[in-house]
Amino acid sequence: VDVNATTTGLAIRGYDPVAYFTAGEPKRGNWKISAQHNGATYRFANEENKKKFLADPKAYVPAFGGYCAFGTAMGFKFDGDPNIWKIVDNKLYLNLSKPIQTRWEGDQSNFITTAKTNWLKIKDAEPASLQK
Repeated sequence: VDVNATTTGLAIRGYDPVAYFTAGEPKRGNWKISAQHNGATYRFANEENKKKFLADPKAYVPAFGGYCAFGTAMGFKFDGDPNIWKIVDNKLYLNLSKPIQTRWEGDQSNFITTAKTNWLKIKDAEPASLQK
């Protein structure tokens, strides 16, 4: 479960992961323009974005599988909202909510470092199992 996907396997709730980098904003992907990566389906706003993604998926997939970056720093897997995002050092990060993102941005570099360490331990865990 290292990718936050819907029950149908859709990543980032159907938003185009490349658009964050090319358009500077979230854009809904077209169901007719999609690709599989790491067991999840990604949708794209256009064929050009799909080509970019297929050429280098790791450059575009969100950090921590699209789970909330702050939640990952805390050792949990919460849903990342595709509309609450930030690109840091050419990596896309999603957060659960605006207040959570504000808190994350308050110590962003330390939270990213902690989240990277935690991710190695929790990436294969079911989200619910981490909340016990």
